[in-house]
Amino acid sequence: MDRNIDLIKKIKEEYPRLSKGHKLIANFILEDYDKAAFMTAAALGQAIDISESTVVRFANRLGYEGYRDLQKDLQGLIKNKLTTIQRLNLAEREYSNDDTLPKLMERDMENIKKTINEINLEKFNEAVDIVLNAKKKYIVGLRTSSFLAGYLGFYLNFILDDVHVIRSESNDIFEQLLRITSDDVLIVITYPRYSKRIIEVVDFVREKNVTIISLTDSKLSPLAEKSDISLIAVSDMLSFIDSLVAPMSLINSFIISLGNKSKEDLNNYFIQLEEIWERYDIYERSET
Repeated sequence: MDRNIDLIKKIKEEYPRLSKGHKLIANFILEDYDKAAFMTAAALGQAIDISESTVVRFANRLGYEGYRDLQKDLQGLIKNKLTTIQRLNLAEREYSNDDTLPKLMERDMENIKKTINEINLEKFNEAVDIVLNAKKKYIVGLRTSSFLAGYLGFYLNFILDDVHVIRSESNDIFEQLLRITSDDVLIVITYPRYSKRIIEVVDFVREKNVTIISLTDSKLSPLAEKSDISLIAVSDMLSFIDSLVAPMSLINSFIISLGNKSKEDLNNYFIQLEEIWERYDIYERSET
């Protein structure tokens, strides 16, 4: 199943063939999916006076291995609507003081595994080639995503010329992109809650026929359909913070792939850079 929106579509398609009990579950989800998303199978069953096992069988009927998988897709539908206060309350329920560390790390590992399984390698390699061949490379990410944009830009500057990280704290974002042309590429990074400004930036650049590569969390992201290539890195965490582990891992892979295709130039660049670092005593030297 292609997740989230397809879930609602699937429920509506299956509805006429559902049993009486399953129709009760379907009605509850269609009417209150934001509430159902954070209810256990037992709690959902209790709310509509049916058994927990019936709820689990409903999830199986829709193609899920268990109710937990169905619940995750429901949460994906609403995560961009959650306020920071709601996220804080959810984090308190999800993680206790005793198991916060292992649970969060397990969630991060799960996000990386999902990203590996869902990434389109053909599109990934195509994006690498586009960036290599672009005249200028612009990178933008707002709010939390600005850290990812800065990290990507830092290393791209080692590999390529004309790399421009758009200053997200500035009010002149559009002015910084005024001279972008169809020979250039825009790499845009965004995660929930999606910034309205980043969508405006993409719309502005699209008018100039610029190739747009997005790094985001889902095919349902508002930027996915606005981009020429959308690279998905899962960021699934019920908390007031964003999990950027999988996005960072994808960015690392992107940087290494670019470096491998520019190995000779990059090698010469680092030879010169090491000479500068040594001349100006940039780094602490290890004693041998």
